[in-house]
Amino acid sequence: AGSGAAAFAAAISARHRGLDVLMVEKAPVFGGTTAYSAGVIWIPGSSHARRAGLHEPEGAALAYLDSAVGNRLDRAKAAAFIAKGPAALDFLEANTHVRYQVQTTWADYEPDLPGGSEGGRSLLPEPFDGRRLGARFNQLRAPISTMMLFGGMMVGRDDIPHMFNVTRSMRSALHVTGLVGRFARDRLRYRRGTRVANGNALIAALALSAEEKGIPLWLSAPLVSLTVENGRVVGGIVRREGRDIAVRARGGVVLAAGGFPAADDLRKRLYPHVAEGAEHRSLPPESNTGDGIRLGLSAGAAFDHDVHHAAAWTPVSLVPQPDGGRVPFPHFIDRGKPGYIAVDRRGRRFVNEAKSYHVFVPAMVEACRGDDRVECWLITDHHGIRRFGLGAAAPSPMPLGPHLRSGYITRAGTIGDLAGRLGIDGAGLGRTIAAYNEPARLGLDPAFGKGGDAYQRFNGAAGHAPNPCVAPIETAPFYAVRLVPGDIGT
Repeated sequence: AGSGAAAFAAAISARHRGLDVLMVEKAPVFGGTTAYSAGVIWIPGSSHARRAGLHEPEGAALAYLDSAVGNRLDRAKAAAFIAKGPAALDFLEANTHVRYQVQTTWADYEPDLPGGSEGGRSLLPEPFDGRRLGARFNQLRAPISTMMLFGGMMVGRDDIPHMFNVTRSMRSALHVTGLVGRFARDRLRYRRGTRVANGNALIAALALSAEEKGIPLWLSAPLVSLTVENGRVVGGIVRREGRDIAVRARGGVVLAAGGFPAADDLRKRLYPHVAEGAEHRSLPPESNTGDGIRLGLSAGAAFDHDVHHAAAWTPVSLVPQPDGGRVPFPHFIDRGKPGYIAVDRRGRRFVNEAKSYHVFVPAMVEACRGDDRVECWLITDHHGIRRFGLGAAAPSPMPLGPHLRSGYITRAGTIGDLAGRLGIDGAGLGRTIAAYNEPARLGLDPAFGKGGDAYQRFNGAAGHAPNPCVAPIETAPFYAVRLVPGDIGT
């Protein structure tokens, strides 16, 4: 049950071992949350890393998980994951169309913890030609609309540096020109670009492999109940085309139906700020309502509430749409760039903006404790927004006008005017900018240490010296976008 990376990997592995497999998916499209994601996996000691000359010290990865997770770590599972992860990746690459690239400079989120790494444990899927799926390409879940350019062009993680340098580098200009040209040709025949990247590429490669191995995939076909006989799960009821179909399973049922980011009851139980009434916007598909969890509970499973964080938090801005709705945009990258700070309604910074999204949201929630709303504003100047963009507002040469007219971003000629338009404390923001700018001219951030580790610098601006994450905010006009809590999965 499910059609994300976990479901496809399980189905393909079972088929490889000679089993008959049926995949059923609740939504009319396949790919789940994976299709929205970057598709990055964390596999210490992979064969890719070894070929790149990166050798994992014995016990380092487990020491990192110990220090990052603490007493909630299931050490047996963690040790098994680390021991078997490289072989699992090798199996997928040997038996499917999946191809990964090791990211030698993509650091662990907390690289300075014991066992932390400054690169080589994270791997990114290679781009994939969606045309290879044939008619099934239209059933591949499209990325979040705000993460595509021109209404349908995907930008992969490796494309982003070229987007930032399109007006500064001939190589980047040619790269981006090639992407746009390919997209223009695709739109003559397809609803969106067929050069897919990130998690979309991972799902496309897995789906083609599953199809070639003869694994049927039923869409709009939720698993609604499990069939239990004598204490053993022997199948389930699948609702397809208005009929309930009893499916018997000789081997077993795999529940890979995603988490509960769209389940209000579970979110209120496990997200404290949601229980208190704060705004929260989840990025995964709205069909992720915890079906797999509920099915598991119906068969006697237990639900573990004792977790450090119930979700993978990320700050999001809300992009106005023509129909009056607002679509969340995840802020993974811009926060780490030089010339950006985040402030609360008092105009004060509250976190090292370049830290991981997992760190940023809890800090935002804490900074807003006692306030009517949990929110903050990401602020930059004209140099920053034209160089790196701001959320869904892309860098130069893309226009800012549509985002200004929709109210997505706010612009003002002075910091005081910007604060007034945002409805935040102008004196407080003025003091914050002044205190930040003086050391920032030297690449320093004594208040929060922005740019202080390899992960932060990875998300900064390569070549910006002396600190790739720090620059003053002083070139008018000034810009801001409002952020609220969100998540990329539970």
